[in-house]
Amino acid sequence: MIDLFEPIACACAIEVPEAHRRPIALVGAGAIADLAHLPAYRQGGVEVVGLTDSDTARAVEVAQRHGVGRVYRDLDELLSDERVEVVDIAVPAAAQPEIVRRALESGRHVLGQKPFAPSSDVASDLVALATERALVLAVNQQLRFDEGMAAAHEMMRLGWLGEVTSLTIAVDIWTEWTLWPWMLELDELEVWNHSIHYHDVVRWFLGEPERIYSTAGRTPGQAPRGETRTSTSYTYASGARALVCANHENAWGDQRATFRLDGSHGAVRGTLGLLYDYPRGRPDTLEVASSVIGTDGWVPYPVTTRWLPDAFLGPMASLLAAAAGGPPPRTAASDNVATLAVVEAIYRSIRSGEAETIDRNRSGEMK
Repeated sequence: MIDLFEPIACACAIEVPEAHRRPIALVGAGAIADLAHLPAYRQGGVEVVGLTDSDTARAVEVAQRHGVGRVYRDLDELLSDERVEVVDIAVPAAAQPEIVRRALESGRHVLGQKPFAPSSDVASDLVALATERALVLAVNQQLRFDEGMAAAHEMMRLGWLGEVTSLTIAVDIWTEWTLWPWMLELDELEVWNHSIHYHDVVRWFLGEPERIYSTAGRTPGQAPRGETRTSTSYTYASGARALVCANHENAWGDQRATFRLDGSHGAVRGTLGLLYDYPRGRPDTLEVASSVIGTDGWVPYPVTTRWLPDAFLGPMASLLAAAAGGPPPRTAASDNVATLAVVEAIYRSIRSGEAETIDRNRSGEMK
């Protein structure tokens, strides 16, 4: 098995060759920048020349902690720094479009946090601007680079599972939403700000669904205004199915976050280690059973990295490779528009109580 797993490990490895490296600057110095972006970039040898945040004291503190040499007063000062070739944006979706536009108009490549726009229409406009300027625009949907998930995808790609028939992601955790006070007032909370990761990887594994049906709920006395529990099912023309269930109100300590991909000749199953002890987490687990490669029951794949911070290097590494003339990023904004359209369809289904169907004449859009 070691020999069989070696190409899987190589496909999951995240590196930034020296020839791809460009100076970047960060907009936003919140917890995700502090705990994930900056540690990942340091590990990958990516030069962060400066950062800015609306809370200057916070920006100074984070910059000092990570050895970032400059704190910009604002976005204007950041964009006036000619050293900056890539802008990494880590702020809420509502604030991103203007920052993305200005960064692109200044000639910079851009990595936006998920969701990188508040709607698929706005996202499409930003993609059009990036295309017009011949710049790379990508989205930080880093679950596609998490080793357990990426290894499962590579096993599928190599044909170990045969024809894929179903994907299930089940998350049953406690989330302390008060850590993000701005989220507490959102009418649409869970899918936009958490499960969008899972819906993005459903598309990565299975492509565009024919129908989506979703339900959502709250618990008595919860702090957030928006939904904290969701269940979404996908149906595909091939007969494949997907199910994403997320509950953030499990207060009893038995955190659980699992995924399973089944096919005609095999299956993989695993855990999302980060969610068992957020934000420290633990490595994922992953097992495979396959008649194609002849496993004797379930065989563990040795996951050695973590979603946070390790996977956060992936979207930036992929963007930098594209900027150096390589293929489009794995998390290209042009692809992510369809993820945003799926999220919009989920909320329409929640409101209407009905399934949403895909208009095959309009790529990535729902009707």
